[in-house]
Amino acid sequence: MEIYVYGTGCGAGELVDTVLPAGRIAAFVDSSPRSDLFLGRPVISPEELAGRHYDLILVTTRSATAVAARCEALGIDPDRLFFLKNHSELRERNRCWETAEAVLGPEYVARLRGAQRLIRRPLWSEREILGEEDLEGDYVRLKTLEALCRELDGLPGAIAELGVYRGGFARCLNALLPERTLYLFDTFAGFSEAETAGFGEGFVSAHRNAAAERVLAQLPHPERAVIRQGLFPATAEGLEERFALVSLDVDLEESTLQGLRWFLPRMNPGGYMLLHDYNSPRLPGVRAAVRRWEAECGRLHAVPLCDVNGTLVIVV
Repeated sequence: MEIYVYGTGCGAGELVDTVLPAGRIAAFVDSSPRSDLFLGRPVISPEELAGRHYDLILVTTRSATAVAARCEALGIDPDRLFFLKNHSELRERNRCWETAEAVLGPEYVARLRGAQRLIRRPLWSEREILGEEDLEGDYVRLKTLEALCRELDGLPGAIAELGVYRGGFARCLNALLPERTLYLFDTFAGFSEAETAGFGEGFVSAHRNAAAERVLAQLPHPERAVIRQGLFPATAEGLEERFALVSLDVDLEESTLQGLRWFLPRMNPGGYMLLHDYNSPRLPGVRAAVRRWEAECGRLHAVPLCDVNGTLVIVV
């Protein structure tokens, strides 16, 4: 059976680490390839896929709408597409359930069936700053961000993200708060080896597929962004800044703790810190870092969200 995986990011890495060994994948598909190989398998363009035989194409990216449109334009059979991320659509895209079960197993596919939800638009959402492609990856997280940004009127301070990856969330921060300086802290080359012992190669490799120039290219207001590339907190040395909103998305315990220690004392009262993956069972180090910080400094004022990875909103 010829199986292709559309995407070379975290979703693809997780699929290989947990369900589908890389050796069973004919190739990975990426509309903007970062290299010729991913996890030892070739990376091809969607145009190359259109000319090949395929039994199943597993779509691991969050951009379900864009991928579906691209495949339709190329004449790729929609009955061979299986979307693993489809969180906020008003319809179910997947048709090839039986084929997917044969490849991924009935238990895994049953979990995907139960993950689809219909989400109504909030009544306060008057103008759509964030597009459908932004929202479909994690609707609750992104609409909460939009609501929080509305509350920052009159509150001074810059915004920042520690753990930028490929810039999807940074793009939303920049779009929602275009008048504020956006500091972006990341190695843009993956994790340090010391912190990823015990993690799957798919997870580690996916995070190497990032570059600062690609992040800047997708920002609507790149002139407001400041790249701080390298290992944190060394990349923050000499920065005299106060913050109104900070996104902390570094996945691992020690890096999360370093972010809490550095940013929280520099937050303006009334601001917010968004701690991604707080309730993710795959990344328990994030919650562990919060508990360590609270043991040092006291209980945080925080609200957990019911988004895909369980963001914690810390109210300063």
